[in-house]
Amino acid sequence: MPENESIHAVHTPPEAGERKTPPFMLTALRILYAGLMVAAASIPVINSGPGSDPLIDFIMPISATLAVVVIVVLLDIRTPQKRISNVVGVYMAIVAGLFASLAVGVLIDLIAEAWELTDDEDALKYLTLLKLAVGLTLCYVAISVVLSTRDSIRLVIPYVEFSRQVRGVRPMLLDTSSLIDGRMNTFTQTGFLDAPLIVPQFVVNELHTLSDSSDRTKRERGRRGLANLLMLQDAQGVKVDIEQSEVPPSAEVDGLLVDLAVEKNLRIITSDSNLAHVAEIRGAVALNLHDLGGVLRDPAIPGETVTIEVAREGEAREQGVGYLPDGTMVVIEEAANRIGQTIEVVITNAVQTSAGRLVFAKPALNQPNTLSHAATHQPRHTGGGPQSE
Repeated sequence: MPENESIHAVHTPPEAGERKTPPFMLTALRILYAGLMVAAASIPVINSGPGSDPLIDFIMPISATLAVVVIVVLLDIRTPQKRISNVVGVYMAIVAGLFASLAVGVLIDLIAEAWELTDDEDALKYLTLLKLAVGLTLCYVAISVVLSTRDSIRLVIPYVEFSRQVRGVRPMLLDTSSLIDGRMNTFTQTGFLDAPLIVPQFVVNELHTLSDSSDRTKRERGRRGLANLLMLQDAQGVKVDIEQSEVPPSAEVDGLLVDLAVEKNLRIITSDSNLAHVAEIRGAVALNLHDLGGVLRDPAIPGETVTIEVAREGEAREQGVGYLPDGTMVVIEEAANRIGQTIEVVITNAVQTSAGRLVFAKPALNQPNTLSHAATHQPRHTGGGPQSE
């Protein structure tokens, strides 16, 4: 990957059935909205009489309407990535604020009637201004409270949740080390992975920073991680989502990763044992790729030493036969006289046949002494100690 390639090259494929709104449709919607607002503002102009004031009946309504249109469209353009949780929260907050304003307005009217202020025109103007100010304030407070406490709103309103919750299989959160490692690409090709994968944007940013590093090793690691991420996105049957989240520029990636896993109940996939320990301390689930590789490692690899029980004689002379825990037959040389004994053998070869896998081995003691074996199997000296003359 070229060094000057933008980070935006890493993209998220659209989900099945999901279609992105074309830009021209948004542009047409905004033009239609502006036209309808101008048409609404022209109603007072049409209904005005011949002796109307141009400033009040023509210029001010149209100017105010155009100002509102510009503000709304600019806010829409400046927030292209809208969250449905925020929209629903703001809507509920406005509704709650309006109901509270209505209740306060009724209370203000009762007080005004008790003090006989309803007959005074100046007092009515101030009362109307008071009700308007109270209504706007209550709506603002309601929106502020909902946006700042939307993750805990279910404590007040049961079964209502504004934050996205995990349903079904818990997604897996990939960190920088797992993407650089690359074994997740091979694992996804086997079809065993049935959980969606999530890569936070700050992890992608860290890979991009590494790929632009002046250090050759870091640069190669960063490029490898980005290439593996692109391979995951192009893999069939694998859903990869780039999590967009607002983070401080100087925040630590590992801490952000653990916070995200704890907040959204995700599982962290990593090859960093230190990150796995920190996640466990924080109460997050961390799956180490090294642990998975150790569990799935084939024990019948030439050169490996395994402990096995000689079950019976083999077909050839001086051969014994044993079985691995998974049922694989092991033919052991020079073990015909050790039937019923549990011995250590060294795997010499493994052959795949139509009937299954066949492993060949020989007793470990017949192998040439290695340095570790020589250090632990020294002959014991039983004679007397050194004598002084």
